[in-house]
Amino acid sequence: MPQLATAASAQLQLIGLGPAEFRMGSEEALAYPSDGEGPVRRVHLEGFAISATAATVAEFARFVQATGHVTDAERYGDSLVFQGLLTDEQRARARAPESSTPWWRQVPGASWFAPEGPGSEVRGREDHPVTHVSQRDALAYAAWVGARLPTEAEWEYASRGGLEQQPYPWGDVRDPGGQRRMNIFPGEFPDAADGPVGTQPVSSFAPNGFGLYNTTGNVWEWTSSELADAGTDAQGSRGASAEPVMRGGSYMCHSSYCRRYRTSARTSASADSSLGHTGFRLAFTPASQG
Repeated sequence: MPQLATAASAQLQLIGLGPAEFRMGSEEALAYPSDGEGPVRRVHLEGFAISATAATVAEFARFVQATGHVTDAERYGDSLVFQGLLTDEQRARARAPESSTPWWRQVPGASWFAPEGPGSEVRGREDHPVTHVSQRDALAYAAWVGARLPTEAEWEYASRGGLEQQPYPWGDVRDPGGQRRMNIFPGEFPDAADGPVGTQPVSSFAPNGFGLYNTTGNVWEWTSSELADAGTDAQGSRGASAEPVMRGGSYMCHSSYCRRYRTSARTSASADSSLGHTGFRLAFTPASQG
């Protein structure tokens, strides 16, 4: 594990929000019914605070150096990496986990400090979102900081930035005036990129109306909620067997196969999953609420 400069990570930039009520979810015709984005429902939130950015590589490094935490990717010995980030030689050594997702490669040795596997490093990417962290890793980091992960409802409210029922944190047009506003896949996915692919610094692009950065694109973000059926309590959980929800989309999202770079979009994975396009941000409950 590299020794990274972490002084800049000592202070979290927090955004205080709520109490509030908002219309959660989407019934957009092009949304994915099986994802459970709808029906649109009113959700009340108590006051909370949320970090302006996803947790960075430098911040996670400080946690690991202080605690000795070993991530799930390290314990299992591999993690999933987008094939477009690998050399031909690296692709040949890796394994494709599923025929339905041929753009993934299961790379031995891939982890938060070696995102593309042995020989890669995060030096120079200290201000990028940490990836290859499971929900269990994110929860461990949050506990160390004295924080928690946001609920799915808190995350969506914060992501919308004060707008009502808009697909993007800035409105209803993805690229207003032809201007790129988030980090999603450039070109035709997965093999015809016409620009850089991968994570970008957590404060890239303009923040939303609440001051949060990159709530769509860049990396998926873990929440504390489980994948519930549409219409159930989106703030809580359904049972121990349900998978935790991830929000926001990632640098791999593209309209040709995945339009989950919207404020209402959701997906899930097992709590021990680690992937090269998934990170997290923190939430806090005010002391007066316990």
